[in-house]
Amino acid sequence: MTERLVIRRPDDWHVHLRDGAMLEAVVAYTARQFSRAIIMPNLAPPVTTAEAAGAYRQRILAAAGKGTDFTPLMTCYLTDTLDPGEVERGHASGVFTACKLYPANATTNSSYGVTDIQNIYPVLDVMQRIGMPLLVHGEVTDSDIDIFDREAVFIDRVLSKVIADFPDLKVVFEHITTSEAVDFVHAAGANVAATITPHHLHINRNAIFEGGIRPHQYCLPVAKREKHRLALRRAATSGSPKFFLGTDTAPHARSAKESACGCAGIFNAPFALESYAAVFEEEGALDTFEAFASEHGPRFYGLPLNEGQVVLERQEVVVPDHVGPDDANLTPFLAGKSLHWKFIPHTE
Repeated sequence: MTERLVIRRPDDWHVHLRDGAMLEAVVAYTARQFSRAIIMPNLAPPVTTAEAAGAYRQRILAAAGKGTDFTPLMTCYLTDTLDPGEVERGHASGVFTACKLYPANATTNSSYGVTDIQNIYPVLDVMQRIGMPLLVHGEVTDSDIDIFDREAVFIDRVLSKVIADFPDLKVVFEHITTSEAVDFVHAAGANVAATITPHHLHINRNAIFEGGIRPHQYCLPVAKREKHRLALRRAATSGSPKFFLGTDTAPHARSAKESACGCAGIFNAPFALESYAAVFEEEGALDTFEAFASEHGPRFYGLPLNEGQVVLERQEVVVPDHVGPDDANLTPFLAGKSLHWKFIPHTE
C-alpha cells in the first residue's frame, strides 16, 4: 500500500475566488495547494476588459499575501458585444490567458453571458488565430430542456458546431458531468480537452436529495446519474492528456446556500487534492494522478510544468463542518467525512 505520494506541484484550471471579503476568506485555500489557477471572470460586473482583469489580479495577489507563491491566470468574460480587439490586446499584453463562455443565465452571475453563439464568432476567429483557449460552460438554458440533459444538448446544438467552424480553436470543455461529454472530448482533436471536478467524481445526483434537500451538494452543472459519475472517473484516471484538474471551487456563505436561493456552487478548495487522491486510489490509478493534476493542464495551455513538489501522506483527516471567518461561515465539500490523505505544502 502506498503511504506517501510525491508529485509535481499542481495547478487548478478552474477556480472561483469571488471578490471583496469572500476573496479574502478563500484565496489561501487555493494558493496553499496550487501553483497557478485559472480565475473565472463572473464577478458583478463581469471582467470584460484587460484593465478590469489586471485590477482583479492585483486584488487576488494582495489577498494571498506577500511571499505567497501563487499565480492567478486571468480570463475574459465573453458577451454578445465584446470587442475582438480588446481580447487580442489583453492576450498580447499577458493579462488574459483565456476567454470564458457562459451561456446567458446558465449559472452564477451569468446574466451578461452569450445569448447566441454566432454573436461571438468574430472573437472566436481572433482567438483561433492567436492560439487563445476558449473555456466553455457547456449547458443550454432553454426552459423546455430538462436540467439533467442540458450538457448533452449543448454538445449537439452548440459545441459541435463551434468545433466544426473553428477546427483549430483550443477549447476546454469545463467541469464535464456526462458520459456524452467524455465521449465528445475523446473523439475530438488534440485541440479539445476537459476539466473534471472532485465533486463530480465523488457524488451523483442522489446526493442532492439524500434525506432532504442538500444545498451544499448543489452546483451547476448539476451532478448527474451514477453512470455519468463512473464515466468521469474512468476518464480522469485513464492517463489521457485530454482530461485534467479543475476544481470549479465556488464558495458561497452558508446563509446563501441554506436559503430560498440555495446558490449553486460547491466549495472544495480546502481539501481538493485529498479528494482527488481518494478517487484515484479507489480506482487503482495512483500512478496517473500526477499527470492529471500537474502535467496535462499546462501542456494543453502551452505553459511550463511547475518545478516544485507537494506531498500527500497517508493519514486520516476529518473535513470540518465549517471553515473561514464567521461572516462567511463556509461549508467545505465532504464536510464531516474522513479522507485518508493529508496534504503537505510544496518544496523546491
